[in-house]
Amino acid sequence: MSDATLNLADGFGSDTRDWFALLKPRVMTLVVFTGAIGLFIAPVHVHPLVAFIAILCIAMATGGAGAINMWYDRDIDALMKRTANRPIPTGRVGADDALAYGIGMSVLSVALMWLATNLVAAASLAFSILFYVVIYTMWLKRSTPQNIVIGGAAGAFPPIIGWAAATGQIGLLPFLLFATVFFWTPPHFWSLSLYACADYGRAGVPMLPVVKGARHTRQQILLYTVLLTIVSLTPSMLHLTGMIYLVSTLLLDLGFLVCAWRVLQDKQTPGGTSLTDDKPARQAFRFSLLYLMVLFMAVCADRLVG
Repeated sequence: MSDATLNLADGFGSDTRDWFALLKPRVMTLVVFTGAIGLFIAPVHVHPLVAFIAILCIAMATGGAGAINMWYDRDIDALMKRTANRPIPTGRVGADDALAYGIGMSVLSVALMWLATNLVAAASLAFSILFYVVIYTMWLKRSTPQNIVIGGAAGAFPPIIGWAAATGQIGLLPFLLFATVFFWTPPHFWSLSLYACADYGRAGVPMLPVVKGARHTRQQILLYTVLLTIVSLTPSMLHLTGMIYLVSTLLLDLGFLVCAWRVLQDKQTPGGTSLTDDKPARQAFRFSLLYLMVLFMAVCADRLVG
């Protein structure tokens, strides 16, 4: 390896994988997927290059917002087992470098979306970034146990952004998909927080099981799963989707309700370290990921069959 290469590596001060980790790739994958579906189901033809750029912008915006989130949360990340090995708490990436990286990615994504598509898509993308960074990360997350309920809107925007990139406007179907992701977020994240509540308590983050207790959290998971069932079926009731979506959503909702009911019936103290601890909550969390992916695939399948 040349001296120039060594100097460049020293300048970055970390492995390429650390910079990629700052983008929260697992979160990005789900966000990009829902955004791409929003673009694909739009009732207009989109040039493949424009579609690619729009999806790239959603990925960049998600990653940029994730990097800013890690910069702001570096103090509490260092206190939680599941986040202590992130690049900033370990010192593998400097905090100022991560902030500049996140802001640069975010600004570039909005500018590129505007140039490649339209103002509505760019404005929606910018608002989603600001909502996640300012409303959720800097305000709600550390101030209220309802952080996930309100802050969940940030992750629900991609279907709207994808549709807007294609059409230049916001339609009813992407709005209902936004609502579906919005009501999906609390049972999804509260399931995680049940078996990670010790971490949140140690870091002083007022997640619902820390503030209100496990029993209340389990009741809220079931309540929001019922609300999710109603919202997810609304596109079918309004004849905006076809039979593939209807059947798929009915099965998914039934499965999620069963998971939520099992979580409610669980009597053990949450926050165990073993994989057998909080088993219903872990199963509900995993099923929630499958739920959202299959539901959006069903929307896409309906679009393919006309």
